[in-house]
Amino acid sequence: MENYVELTRTTPFLSYALNSLIVTVGSTALGLLFGIPAAFAVSWTRISWPAILTLAARMAPGTLFLLPWYVMFRQVGMIGSYTALILSHAVITLPIVIWVLLPSFDGIPRSVFEAAQVDGCSVTRILWRIALPLVASGVAVSAILAFVFSWNYFLFALVLSNGDTKTLIAAAFNFIGEGSTQWGALMAAATLIALPPLVLAALVQRWLVSGLTLGAVKG
Repeated sequence: MENYVELTRTTPFLSYALNSLIVTVGSTALGLLFGIPAAFAVSWTRISWPAILTLAARMAPGTLFLLPWYVMFRQVGMIGSYTALILSHAVITLPIVIWVLLPSFDGIPRSVFEAAQVDGCSVTRILWRIALPLVASGVAVSAILAFVFSWNYFLFALVLSNGDTKTLIAAAFNFIGEGSTQWGALMAAATLIALPPLVLAALVQRWLVSGLTLGAVKG
């Protein structure tokens, strides 16, 4: 336990944890906000190129975006801000949300949407009142995956943050020195970094099962 004591004594661990939570929750919320309508639009129109474009952006190495973003955020004075980190991490969360939800939306029978249109529902109303409750389990899965990927992403947080907005995953890098590595503190930090995604998955598990039942469609 002395490694955990040393970790909290020598570093502002709680401050780093709060930074990670703000960036991760913000980027996950942003990914859900834009990813849910995007996935529904792709499924509705059967036009797949927007989803493929986001997947290509996700598959590209992070260094491809890093320099342009650094120059852009520096010009507008946003280096070290939560906004810069949230926007950059949205490139990770948005494709995850879209591609996880696409099969869920595609699995809803078109007759359900057609019946809603006959009753006078607009496309927006169909999304929020009909389609979204039916894919609740998919939304939960995409939210968890987006949270985990954003929480553990290292590159953007290392370059675009400063001392006030540094995240846990970037702060853990401080324990690796040129001449020596503080393995005890590093492993203690790694253990604590892994806890939030595990706790989140455990908390959402029961809701996930209820979402599967909610998504059942009667023939």
